[in-house]
Amino acid sequence: MVPERRLVLASSNAGKARELRELLAPAGWKLLIPGELSLAPVSVVECGRSYLENATMKAVAYARAARLPALADDSGLEVDALGGRPGVLSARYGGAGVAGDAERSALLLRELDGVPPGRRRARFRAVLVVALPGGRSFAREGVVEGRIAEAPRGESGFGYDPVFELPDGRTMAELGEKKQAISHRAIAIRAMINVLQDFF
Repeated sequence: MVPERRLVLASSNAGKARELRELLAPAGWKLLIPGELSLAPVSVVECGRSYLENATMKAVAYARAARLPALADDSGLEVDALGGRPGVLSARYGGAGVAGDAERSALLLRELDGVPPGRRRARFRAVLVVALPGGRSFAREGVVEGRIAEAPRGESGFGYDPVFELPDGRTMAELGEKKQAISHRAIAIRAMINVLQDFF
């Protein structure tokens, strides 16, 4: 039996926590959310210009606060017809006046209104960083190519999953449990597990 090892998640996003926990568990890693450690809120301003900068800032801050290795994820949706937007601003797309995943997806679809299917190429990109309390960090990336659907479909997933269509025609939100095998976050976490196994 693989001994359990602990990481703290540098996020309060329930969707990310659920996905990452499921992916890490078979390798013997227990992912803790800050509340399970009675950890006071850690303020991190995501002002980086890249996923790597933002994920590193979060992982380092949480590793210092929790005195445990910390895992941070920064991810986004990149749409070619929008010049790569929303990118690193995916979670804050549209500014403070846009509340919630459904509204952000609706805004994206409005911006792409009239853009034909062949020009709706997009990708999900995730960068994961594990930081150690002493300051050392490791990063891995995962990318999934697809396109933006013309309307939301599917009931599972979160974020932009209902509008992100894979080459087989299904959206991420229509995959159910199969998402765990092919998502950008799954690709990145599998690569990170190899790093963790080599280091610990």
